[in-house]
Amino acid sequence: MLAPIEIHAPRSISEASALLRQYGDDAAVYAGGTELLIVMKERLTAVNRLIDIKKIDGLREIGVDDDGALTIGALATHREIARHPLVQEHAPHFAALEGIIANTRVRAAGTIGGNLCFAEPHSDPATLLAAVDATVTLESAEGRRETPVDTFFLGLLDTDRRPDEIMTSVTLPKLWETTGISYQRFKTHERPVATVGAAVSVANGVIDDSRVFIGSVGPKPQRMTSVEDAIRGQEPGLVLFQQAGLLAAGEADIDEEGFESAEYKRHLVAVYVQKALHDAAEQAKARRS
Repeated sequence: MLAPIEIHAPRSISEASALLRQYGDDAAVYAGGTELLIVMKERLTAVNRLIDIKKIDGLREIGVDDDGALTIGALATHREIARHPLVQEHAPHFAALEGIIANTRVRAAGTIGGNLCFAEPHSDPATLLAAVDATVTLESAEGRRETPVDTFFLGLLDTDRRPDEIMTSVTLPKLWETTGISYQRFKTHERPVATVGAAVSVANGVIDDSRVFIGSVGPKPQRMTSVEDAIRGQEPGLVLFQQAGLLAAGEADIDEEGFESAEYKRHLVAVYVQKALHDAAEQAKARRS
């Protein structure tokens, strides 16, 4: 059972921001509630006021700007994102991911903004969004700012969002013709145990750039810079990607908790980094042909 709560329904970002500032730790932003209501039912939070932002205009919109960047409103549900024609056209990799998150109930009610702000490590979107160099927009009564997804996460259930800020959108940059994107995961009980997001650019037969992130094995998405350095300038191939997977497994910051051992999680990292790099490189080559 939920403890008694008071619900506020602001009509603007500035009003929502003022309420968050007024009530501090007693209040939380409420959108889909798929994660928040669980911790409230378990009495794992002292929140007794919900700032329901669903009546604020413009937070569900999805559009593409003149530069080809795709912006998704923070209140768009996972199902809406997966089915939206613009997402399917400009970010098919993200549409596919949003279509397999958790279960039907979560996809129907859960929002992309809520997912990112809750910062549960065993979730899907963050790893891929970091790999494609996506950004989030945060607003308050004081103004607006953008921050990269890969620096937004600070740790377990902890982000760079300030107490009075609302996440308003997520922006994915244009997918260039030399780049392939892959998302790979291993999951149990609707939660990923290990995730990998890879963006690989291939030109003149060699890898000229990449972004590789792993998630769910530690408190936040981790960039595999040693992998990116190792494959740069190399011809894509099985041996190269096997070596890259082993390199990532050794570099990864592994959470010792959970049913899976640290050794097993490292094995998963090695396997799925290899799979993601191979898939992304093949996509990049196919897009060039």
